[in-house]
Amino acid sequence: MRLRSASLEAYPLWRGRLLFLAGGICVGLAAVLMAKGADLAQDGFRRLIAISPLIALVLTPAGFALAALLARTVFPNSQGSGIPQVIAARHARDARFRFSLISPRVAFGKVLVLFLGLFCGASAGREGPTVQVGAAIMAAFGRLTPDRLPGLLLAGGAAGVAAAFNTPLAGIVFGIEELGRAYEARSSGLIVAGIVAAGLTSLWLLGNYTYFGTTQAELPLTASWVVLLIAAVGGLAGGLFSRIVILFARGLPGRAGRLIRARPIVFAALCGLCVALCGLASGGAAYGTGYEEARTILHGDAAAGWSYAPLKFAATVLSSISGIPGGLFAPSLAVGAGLGGTVHGLLPDMPVGALVLIGMVAYLTGVLQAPITSFVIVTEMTQNHAMMIPLMVAALVSDAASKAVCRGGLYHTLAEIMLERADVPAQPVTKTA
Repeated sequence: MRLRSASLEAYPLWRGRLLFLAGGICVGLAAVLMAKGADLAQDGFRRLIAISPLIALVLTPAGFALAALLARTVFPNSQGSGIPQVIAARHARDARFRFSLISPRVAFGKVLVLFLGLFCGASAGREGPTVQVGAAIMAAFGRLTPDRLPGLLLAGGAAGVAAAFNTPLAGIVFGIEELGRAYEARSSGLIVAGIVAAGLTSLWLLGNYTYFGTTQAELPLTASWVVLLIAAVGGLAGGLFSRIVILFARGLPGRAGRLIRARPIVFAALCGLCVALCGLASGGAAYGTGYEEARTILHGDAAAGWSYAPLKFAATVLSSISGIPGGLFAPSLAVGAGLGGTVHGLLPDMPVGALVLIGMVAYLTGVLQAPITSFVIVTEMTQNHAMMIPLMVAALVSDAASKAVCRGGLYHTLAEIMLERADVPAQPVTKTA
């Protein structure tokens, strides 16, 4: 009888663990498929504009308009990054509203319309969408254990980050710092299990790799002022980005706001046209995720022109406010790389790799206001542990600079806006400094 009682008590625990593991495997598969699909979409766009760069002046606005139309009418709640939807789902107490944010239909639409946007030149990443897709997959498993749904959403989102970048530690930190904003001891072990399952699936399919390649760049102690300078500029720029996106999410005041609300598809097309102009001005560098550009700047294979960072910044802002699906991690890292590369052009004696790493952490922190996630993820992406302390300093300074421009964190503020508009009961979301 005692053995039978112990077995009955252990069954729910092991069932929960198996669900997290099975869900993690599915998240890993989804992350790999999204990575391959995003690469194919971007490659298709590059092939088209190789015929004539002017093709983008038609293709990009038309693609943005179609993507915005699909995201608003066929796949509602698939717009934007996807991370605010996961945060809102975790805090919402209305089950129907929660499901509308993380349903299989939304996940499918997120992937489909993301690929469409990248095929048309959007400056967007796949990492935020992977978080929403990962949470949707875990939520599907969570129907068997509805009491564990918040933990499953946290695990799915964290596993999505880990599998997308091959950065398991960053996935754990992101889940705690950004998605949860609190340490949940009850779910911590199961979150790790989900991340391990997703990570191993990604490794099995893609092999062990470092996202940006290994770099051993170091910065001398006498260059501490450069760290502070780049961190301050990156933080202010990231805070400005967040403030613009939040402003458009809340709705512009006056006639401009009324026009955007009345003609959202036309507005998306105008954003696409401006993205195409940014792409033409940058020689095509402002399109897409920015991964290749950031990698070449980091390793010194190509110099960052002074215009790359501001043009990539503008293209990412326009893609984000247009209403099409797309993440911010990769484009933000590209803007930060451009910032570091620009500083290297002014200070050629400084190691370019070190300046680029600082720029990446500074700008990503400025956008996310998640300093621990930012320096951990960049460290894992490059396997550069010699720069750990300068990157920590850059993250802290950038976080303070960003909050001077935008007090509320981007993702949590957007999640709060969703909950306010839906008018559903929910736990408090945002935390301001």
